[in-house]
Amino acid sequence: MHENSVHKHSVSGRAKMRKNITLSADEELIRKVREKAKREKTTLNANFRLWLRRYLNRNTKTTDYQAFMDSLAYVKPGRKFSRDELNER
Repeated sequence: MHENSVHKHSVSGRAKMRKNITLSADEELIRKVREKAKREKTTLNANFRLWLRRYLNRNTKTTDYQAFMDSLAYVKPGRKFSRDELNER
């Protein structure tokens, strides 16, 4: 892969630009990952793109959860509930 290569890829009718990058890793690790990806009917590139999206959004869920919990800070139940009360349906 070359860093300056750019490819257009259409997803749902929208063109996305993809840029090739060069990474380095242990040769044996790359071979094993490619074999695993092949068994899973995917590719090393597809898994790397998935990892990039997850890495980018990794703290987003935590931040969203914390913001949600903060938004509920005004709720005061008025008393402690027993375990049985909390588990009632």
